Amino acid sequence: MPKYLVIVESPAKAKTIKKFLGNNYEVLASNGHVRDLPKSQMGIDVEHGFEPKYITIRGKGDLLAKLRKEVKKADRVYLATDPDREGEAISWHLSKTLKLDEKNTSRITFNEITKNAVKNSIKEAREIDMNLVDSQQARRMLDRMVGYKISPVLWAKVKRGLSAGRVQSVALRIICDREEEINAFVPQEYWHLEAEFAVEGEKKPLIAKFYGDTKKKLAISSAEELEKIVKDLEGADFKITEVKVGERQKKAPLPFTTSTMQQEAAKVLNFSTQKTMRLAQQLYEGVDVAGHGTVGLISYLRTDSVRVSEEADAAAKEFVKANYGEESVTVQDVNKATGKKIQDAHEAIRPTYVDLTPTIVKESLSRDQFRLYQLIWKRFIASRMQPAKYETTSAKIDGNGYRFTAASSKLVFDGYMAVYTSEDDEEDIEGGGLRSINDNTKISLNQFNKSQHFTQAPPHYTEASLVKTLEEQGIGRPSTYAPTITTIIARRYVIKENKNLYVTELGEAVNKIMKQAFSSIVDVNFTVNLEALLDGVEDGCVNWKTVVSNFYPDLEAAVEQAEEQLEQVKIEDETTDVICEECGRNMVIKYGPHGKFLACPGFPDCRNTKPYLEKIGVACPQCGKDVVIKKTKKGRRYYGCENYPECDFMSWQKPSNERCPKCNKVLLEKGNKLVCIDETCGFVKNMEPSKEKED
Repeated sequence: MPKYLVIVESPAKAKTIKKFLGNNYEVLASNGHVRDLPKSQMGIDVEHGFEPKYITIRGKGDLLAKLRKEVKKADRVYLATDPDREGEAISWHLSKTLKLDEKNTSRITFNEITKNAVKNSIKEAREIDMNLVDSQQARRMLDRMVGYKISPVLWAKVKRGLSAGRVQSVALRIICDREEEINAFVPQEYWHLEAEFAVEGEKKPLIAKFYGDTKKKLAISSAEELEKIVKDLEGADFKITEVKVGERQKKAPLPFTTSTMQQEAAKVLNFSTQKTMRLAQQLYEGVDVAGHGTVGLISYLRTDSVRVSEEADAAAKEFVKANYGEESVTVQDVNKATGKKIQDAHEAIRPTYVDLTPTIVKESLSRDQFRLYQLIWKRFIASRMQPAKYETTSAKIDGNGYRFTAASSKLVFDGYMAVYTSEDDEEDIEGGGLRSINDNTKISLNQFNKSQHFTQAPPHYTEASLVKTLEEQGIGRPSTYAPTITTIIARRYVIKENKNLYVTELGEAVNKIMKQAFSSIVDVNFTVNLEALLDGVEDGCVNWKTVVSNFYPDLEAAVEQAEEQLEQVKIEDETTDVICEECGRNMVIKYGPHGKFLACPGFPDCRNTKPYLEKIGVACPQCGKDVVIKKTKKGRRYYGCENYPECDFMSWQKPSNERCPKCNKVLLEKGNKLVCIDETCGFVKNMEPSKEKED
C-alpha cells in the first residue's frame, strides 16, 4: 500500500484532517513558515537582481529533520497549507527546504476542512502556483525594504528604537489626519423644532418635525431664526395636506468577509481585530464537538469574496425552508460580485455544516468561540432569507406657509430578521398616531418643542471603522488588517481607549517624519497602486522583480535625502532648568517609548528620571498657574494645570491666554480659530496671523 504525507501549517489543522484520511496518510504540521529573510540584515541582494536571501527560521531544525524522515518514507507528498498567497509561499518554502521531488509533490487547497473538501482537493491536486508565490515574495520584500531602510532614520530622528512599515505607516497617517480634523473642528449651532398635535378621536398626540416652507427644506441655525418661525406660526390653522402609505424592504445582509466579520465582531462582541482572527482561526482549523469529533466549523477566514458554493447555498436554503417556512427563503441570486479584485479564498466566511447550529455546539466551545461562531452562523443563514418588509406611513402638515412632516413604519414581515439583527435593524418608529389619519383628519396644535444642538466633530477611528476605511481605500488585504492595527498599538503610536483609537505624541512624531521625508510611502494612492501591481503579479501579468526593482531606487533616494536633512534637524538633548535632586546637574529632555521625559545627563552614574511637564506659556484659567502638556496612562495627550490635584483644569484642545468676550471663559485653539470652551456660548474668531505663525 502506498504511503502519503500531508503537510499543513498547524497541529490543530493536522488533527482535523487526519480523521478524514485513511491509515496510509500521515498528516504533519510545519507550524507556519520554515524559511524567512534574516533578522540581522535586509536579506535582499540589491546588486544581483534583487534575489532574496532566505534562511531557516531559528528553532525549526528538529521539526524539519522529522519532516525529512517522513518525506523519505512517503511515495507522494501533499502540501496542504492555506488557500491564499501566504499559504502558497509556505508550500513553496517547504518544497525548497525539504528538497521535494516535483514529480512526487502536489499542492492541494480547500476552503473548508470537511471530509468532502479534503478528499476532493486530493483529486484536484496541482503544482505550486508560482504567480501566487511571487506575489507574496514581492509583498514581503517591499515590506522588508521599507522597514529596514526607514527604521534607522526614525531611530536617529526620535532617538529611540522605532520602526516603520509600508501598510502600518499609511494606517497611522489615516488616524493622524482624522485627529487633525477633530482638533480643527468648530461646532455649528442648529435647532430642532417639533410640533405636538392633538388628533381628533385619538388619545395619543401626533409628533411632527419642522421641514421648512411648502417649497423647500429649511435649516434653523440660530435661536433668532427659530423664534421668527414660531412667531409666524402663531394662530396658524394646521391641516394635513398629504398622507402616503407604502412599503419598504430591507435586504438581508451578505455573508461575512474578513473585513465585515472584524467590523461586526468589534461592534457587537467588543472583540479586537486580533482576537476575532485568533478565534476564527480556531473555528476554521477544528474544534472537538461532542458527538462529532474534531470538526472545522467555518470556512477559510481570510477572504474578501461574498460568493458561496452551490452546495452550501442549497444547504442553507433547505435549512431556512425547514425551520422558517418556504416564504422565508430568498429567491434572488445572492452570489453577486463585489466589483473589485477578489483575493485569496474565493468564498465568504460561513459555517461548514449549517445543521451544526450554535445551540448544538455551544457546550463544546469556549464562551468567545461560541459568540463568534453564532455571529457567523446567523449572518450566513440570514443571507439566504427574504428581505424584511415594513409598512410605512408619512404625512405632511402645513400651516401659514410652513410645513411639518411625520413618519412611522411598522414591521409586517421579519424575513431575515427572524435570525439576525444588527444595530441598524431595530424597528424605527417616528412619531405616532399615523395609521388612523387621512387628509380629512382634524388636528390642533398642543405645543412646540424646541431643542438646541451643535454639529459633532468626525468620530475618532475605532478598530472596526479603521478596517472599513482600509478596505474601502484598497489598502492592504484581508490578512493584513489585524496585524497592522496590532502593530501600531503595540508600538504605542496609537492607543485604544473605550474602543476609540487616539494618536500618541510618539505617533504624531513618527507620522510627521514619514510625511516630510517619505511622502510617497504614506500616500494612500501610492499604496493602492502598489496593491494593484501585486495583484498583477498574482495574475501573471507583472514580473515580481520589476515591482521590487522599480520601488527600491526611489526608496533609496528618499532615505539618502532624509539622512542629509537629519543632520540639520537632529534633535539634541534639550537642557532644562530642572535640577537633579541626586547630583545637582541640570536635567535634559529625552524621548522614550511613551514620549518625552526628564533624565539626568550624568547617566549611567546617575539614573534619576522624572516626568516632563512641558509648559505652553498659558496661565491656568482656574488658578493662574502654568498649563502643561500631560498624557493619560495610555499616552493620549491633554492639557492640564501643573497644580493638579489642587486644581482640576483639563482640556483635550490647547487653551489660549484669551478670554471669551461673551462669557469670559477660556478660548481654545482649533485649527486656525479660537473657540469658546463652552459650546453653548458658541463664540468663534479667527486667530491672529502672528499667533498662527508662532504655532
